[in-house]
Amino acid sequence: MIRTLLDTDLGAASALCMRSFMQAVAPSLSAAGVATFTTVASVGGFVQRAMQDNLQLVFADTDGLKGVAELKQGRHVALLFVDPHCQHQGVGEALLAALIEQVRTPVLSVSASLPSIRFYERYGFKCSGEVDESAGLVYQPMEKAMPTTSMPPAG
Repeated sequence: MIRTLLDTDLGAASALCMRSFMQAVAPSLSAAGVATFTTVASVGGFVQRAMQDNLQLVFADTDGLKGVAELKQGRHVALLFVDPHCQHQGVGEALLAALIEQVRTPVLSVSASLPSIRFYERYGFKCSGEVDESAGLVYQPMEKAMPTTSMPPAG
């Protein structure tokens, strides 16, 4: 089930993000990149972003959290992580679909970690620039055009 991140989820969400990050992304980054992400994924990081225009979702079942996702300002996938033991089971796809339903702009962007590029490509994202780095985090800018709703003719 996908739902909004609750205060009671913060510790588990932080731990899930760190487990997934350390397995899939951290081995290719510098110590600075790992330190940056540790701050981003901290309980305090989640709390700080929740006070901004960010939608934070979790995929949860009776066993606990399986995935975490965040949409910034209705236009940017700021975070999407699936527990390593729950990958390839549709959790990431479900979270991304839930984020897409909340997009408020014609284009959805993501700064994809290099190991996640293929995931985003499967869902229609295209590379929109060169691989870049910020505070030690290496990423590929990507974008997906959002379908437009047809407007009734004027007049």
